[in-house]
Amino acid sequence: MTKIVGLTGGIGSGKTTVAKMFQELGIPIYIADTEARTFTNQPKTLALIAEEFGTSVIDNGQLDRVEMAKIVFNSPEKLNLLNAIIHPLVGNHFKEWLLQHHAAPFIIKETAILFETRGHLLCDYVITVTAPMDVRISRVQNRDLTSEAEIQKRINNQWSDAQRIELSDFVITNNRIESTLQQVNDIYNKILKFL
Repeated sequence: MTKIVGLTGGIGSGKTTVAKMFQELGIPIYIADTEARTFTNQPKTLALIAEEFGTSVIDNGQLDRVEMAKIVFNSPEKLNLLNAIIHPLVGNHFKEWLLQHHAAPFIIKETAILFETRGHLLCDYVITVTAPMDVRISRVQNRDLTSEAEIQKRINNQWSDAQRIELSDFVITNNRIESTLQQVNDIYNKILKFL
């Protein structure tokens, strides 16, 4: 059975960049956030979301992510409620996806809240991606065109780097592309040796 390597890190740490580096090495990657977005905009899921959060979070048959973020990042209870709708769908999809990649030596499952959802318990290894806080905030501001205060709310709803690192097998410091690539190559080779 192929090994599952969880890849996580705080918002703006560069998890997806690191995942794509593993993909370049021939490792299949599963980006949970991307899959979650797909499921979120399915009519059945939108109906469940509207039932719990009202129709103000639905715009033109799509989830209004900005409106939803305002709700869930101000209330841990609401965030848990949203996660309870989306995570089982993503979890089932991942199981099916994993079966399709059973011949790979290992796969990367990239998810921001690996530890918060106890997903790390299903992983053979865990990699945490870190970056300086100012770099993370700048990346997210450029990507999402959102305020520093909104980003800080999201950060406050996630585990700290210290908490993640304590439970991780590997840590990648992602502040220079060449250095990050070297760290990815080193970890790739170490995991292959462990298999």
